[in-house]
Amino acid sequence: MSFRNISAWAIRNPVPPIVLFVFLTVAGFFSFATMDVNNDPDIDFPIVWISVSQPGAAPSELETQITQKVEAAVRSLQGIDQIDSTVSEGNAQTVVQLDIGTPIDRAVEDVRSAIQQIRGSLPDGILEPQVGRANTTDNDIASFTAVATDMTVEQLSWYIDNTVSKELLAVSGMSAVNRNGGVDREIRVILDPAKLQGVGLTASQVNQQLRSVNLNAAGGRAEISGFEQSVRVIGNAKNAYTLGQTLISTGNGRTIRLADIAKVEDSFAEQRSLAKYNGRQVVSFDIQRAKGASDVTVFEDAEKKLKKLEETNPKVKFELLDNNSKYAKQQYHSAMEAMIEGAVLAVIVVFLFLRDWRATFISALAIPLSAIPAFFFMDMLGFTLNQMTLLALSLVAGVLVDDAIVEIENIVRHMRMGKSAYQASIDAADEIGVAVLATTMSIVAVFLPVGLMPGVSGQFFKNFGLTVVAAVLMSLAVARLLTP
Repeated sequence: MSFRNISAWAIRNPVPPIVLFVFLTVAGFFSFATMDVNNDPDIDFPIVWISVSQPGAAPSELETQITQKVEAAVRSLQGIDQIDSTVSEGNAQTVVQLDIGTPIDRAVEDVRSAIQQIRGSLPDGILEPQVGRANTTDNDIASFTAVATDMTVEQLSWYIDNTVSKELLAVSGMSAVNRNGGVDREIRVILDPAKLQGVGLTASQVNQQLRSVNLNAAGGRAEISGFEQSVRVIGNAKNAYTLGQTLISTGNGRTIRLADIAKVEDSFAEQRSLAKYNGRQVVSFDIQRAKGASDVTVFEDAEKKLKKLEETNPKVKFELLDNNSKYAKQQYHSAMEAMIEGAVLAVIVVFLFLRDWRATFISALAIPLSAIPAFFFMDMLGFTLNQMTLLALSLVAGVLVDDAIVEIENIVRHMRMGKSAYQASIDAADEIGVAVLATTMSIVAVFLPVGLMPGVSGQFFKNFGLTVVAAVLMSLAVARLLTP
């Protein structure tokens, strides 16, 4: 069976095409209902960043002791295009730009391995180096402020860090909660110089001993009751009192408690950032979604969590400062309205030229029967309802009826020759089969390369180009299998 007589086969055997399109339409409805609504498609930029923090360190020290070593470690890796570093007080950040086409996942692992190899040569006082990649999900989707009536800034900061963040991170699709303003919790150890001198210790010796014991570490494996289990050594102090009971060696086999030579208190760090709302100092926080999640769904679920927290603790109220997910929602509704308007106008134009309600109705069916199954293929490709896919569907709303109009007009012409509707459909469809195919393939030839573009721009236009291709191919199938 060739492409030219596939319409004749569909006319003689109408059940298989009808079942096929019923299945595709139902699948399209389900896919449409489950697809995420986002502002932009999820894009992985060819960028890997390394962040190393050392509180209190000067930029000049960070440059010589950290940045130069990090740059030397990653410079020899494959696929590196450019390396840029920024050093500020207490933090050194290196951004590695990759060549187009370099696998991002492999590059991140290579950079992480390179940093791990030089970890021993970096200063002891640094925090654990962080390695990550840049993508479109790094942007905040919403910002909130917490206002408390009878809580200090310290208490409110701790409430957000310990309670609010944990509740929000339990939301499906939530990747990060970042607090702005407020202060961080800090356990302070204030050494007594006289007592230190009395036991023959220095501040650096105490610091070194605390570093070596106040940590969690792997302890190997042990056989317990016939089963092999992992063993961990738990050394982290949970509070100031526990840390104060830490034994410090003074030499000659003698030990003393840390609390005997120092004052250990559970306090807060010096405030380094400030957030104000209506002239009043507050603590705010931003939320970010994970890759593959929906801006709108994550925001709505976060709002529900915050309302529950307000009911649990009426002393703290949350107010919305900024909501970027609303743009995705507005964009979605605007695109849906544009698609409907385009479809209605296309049907009106068809009627003005054909002057036949039956032919117009059949042509109009081509739009939903092409667009709805396209959602199924979009879902299979991992696309979301974002500005690129919605733009593509809005663009092709009027194009989807082209093939059907050509089929119907030729069928009507054959019927005017005196043929029956059955024979006219077979002859007309066979006559213009190649022309309809050529019309559709010309559109595919334009948009398929757009959907297969390489690089960052290609990741954006992949959603656009392949959505157009899926929709117009469905319109071709409708024209050849259903319209006759």
